[in-house]
Amino acid sequence: MVDTDHVHHLIIRFASAYTQLLEWSCQRIRAGLGPREEGQGMVEYALILVLIAIVVLLILTTVGKQVKNVFSNISNGLAS
Repeated sequence: MVDTDHVHHLIIRFASAYTQLLEWSCQRIRAGLGPREEGQGMVEYALILVLIAIVVLLILTTVGKQVKNVFSNISNGLAS
C-alpha cells in the first residue's frame, strides 16, 4: 500500500526546493542580464521540466511496484 502522507510530504518538499531554486535562478539571471531579461523564460521552462521529471520519478518509484504486481497478476491470469 502507498503511504500517501509520505508521498504528499515528499511532493511538498520538492515543490519548496523548486520554488527556492526558481527564485534564486531568476535573481541570478536578472543580476547577470541587467535591464534586459533575455533567456529568463528558457531557464524557467527548463526548471519546470525538471520539476515535472522529479514528480514523475517519485510517482513511478512509489507506485511502480504495485503496477508491476497488477500486470503480473493479469499476465498470470491470462496464462492460466
